[in-house]
Amino acid sequence: MRLLLSIVAMALTLTAGAARAALSPRDEAAIAALEGALAPSTGPSPATLAQRMATLHVPGVSVAFIEDGKVKWVRAYGVATADGPPATPATLFQAASMSKALAATAALRLVDQGKLALDEDVNRRLKAWKVPDSPLTAERKVTLRELLSHTAGLTVSGFPGYPAGKPVPTTPQILNGEPPANTPPVVSWEPPGAYAYSGGGYTVAQLMIVEAGGAPYPDLLETLVLRPAGMRASTFAQPLSGARLAEAASGHGPRGVAIAGGRNTYPEYAAAGLWTTPSDYGRFLIALQNAFAGRRGAILSPESIRAMTTPVDASAGYGLGLALGRRGGHPYIQHGGSNAGFRCNAFAFLDGTRQGLVVMTNGDGGGVVADDILRAVAAAYGWGEPDPANASSARRAPYVPAP
Repeated sequence: MRLLLSIVAMALTLTAGAARAALSPRDEAAIAALEGALAPSTGPSPATLAQRMATLHVPGVSVAFIEDGKVKWVRAYGVATADGPPATPATLFQAASMSKALAATAALRLVDQGKLALDEDVNRRLKAWKVPDSPLTAERKVTLRELLSHTAGLTVSGFPGYPAGKPVPTTPQILNGEPPANTPPVVSWEPPGAYAYSGGGYTVAQLMIVEAGGAPYPDLLETLVLRPAGMRASTFAQPLSGARLAEAASGHGPRGVAIAGGRNTYPEYAAAGLWTTPSDYGRFLIALQNAFAGRRGAILSPESIRAMTTPVDASAGYGLGLALGRRGGHPYIQHGGSNAGFRCNAFAFLDGTRQGLVVMTNGDGGGVVADDILRAVAAAYGWGEPDPANASSARRAPYVPAP
């Protein structure tokens, strides 16, 4: 513990000064707050970021703050791997479920192009696989809007990924639960309409995007989202190879030990497959803010950004690929992520100064660290308290065993 603390403290000194720009006193105060006195919502007393990272066995943390259409400041702390180089603002992390917002954006761009429709039976478009017939969908069919808002009533909440070097299934194999897939088939477990988190539903959307776009998912997302948003460092390559692998952090388990092979592979691209940096993800959030503001040349049409930022199940506060809420009287978008060995969170206001924060970590304990950092930065910038969360938003689709 003491050794890890000293390593983290040393890495803080080495990397915290990266990419320094002319900052306001308020910016400097926010950085000092996240580094110096993190206060948890419950549990242990306030501690420095280095202490919190050491206690929770989180080797590396990377942070980007956005404001008024720009990445205002970035910081990186700790190491990219437990025994490797320091983390830097350019280190790639797995975005995990934060990938869903990009999938929704890609799908909506295809809607804008007339290649997909939000409110028709998805089986009219699907070719290689179809939502299995069920009494649960006899009266109301599954739609793309429901897939993207977790209201399709489909199973498989999330995916564990595939250890490095192991066989990786195709999208139809994942959806059918066929080897080498390590999750059950995606089937209906309740009628469409109510919110229940489903990565399985996003994998159905993934297949729709690929079939409508006529290219592999990583290539389509490069064209539809990454390049238009200015995300030059990001990729959906799974697994990484060559120079990109050298830029990537390794994931670490609860005790800070790197997972086998350094990182799992996620062929469930739409649900969990993005590799990115906080700065690049911040640029994506800025692209959505610009669309919300109706800027010319925005990544989404006014109709699509309105659909994205409107709750589908009003009790859940989730739009298309994004959690929605209000804080200090201003609307915001948010999404967290949890892959094996990686935890992250992203938050951005849609109006006002359009501030936002992206935190990415390479440890299973990083979710707590990310929440603590968000809380510290929110206090420093006077964001106020968020609206009370809806209990229904915690519902998750079950893993349903194959019959």
